[in-house]
Amino acid sequence: MNRRFSFSAGMYGYMRPVALMLLLAFVFFVNLPDLAAQCPMCRATAESNLDAGGTAGRGLNAGILYMLATPYLLVALFAYLWLRNRRKQQDAEKEAIIEN
Repeated sequence: MNRRFSFSAGMYGYMRPVALMLLLAFVFFVNLPDLAAQCPMCRATAESNLDAGGTAGRGLNAGILYMLATPYLLVALFAYLWLRNRRKQQDAEKEAIIEN
């Protein structure tokens, strides 16, 4: 059986996806100041508001980041659920074959 691509290869089989998620989170937070810039018009509006003593610019940037992240998080959640259910189904089929 080829275990190179198997995620169920014992306790350390899940370390690779966890390490990848941690790496992606690190890259995201390192680039956070660049991501907070957003589009030039929104940035100019937010900066002029902040210079005038307002706080609308901070909320605008947070809202844009929230809207940007939501679709990616939903796709990642559905992909995880699909893979987990698929893996359970494959394991059940393998057990059924072994029992017969």
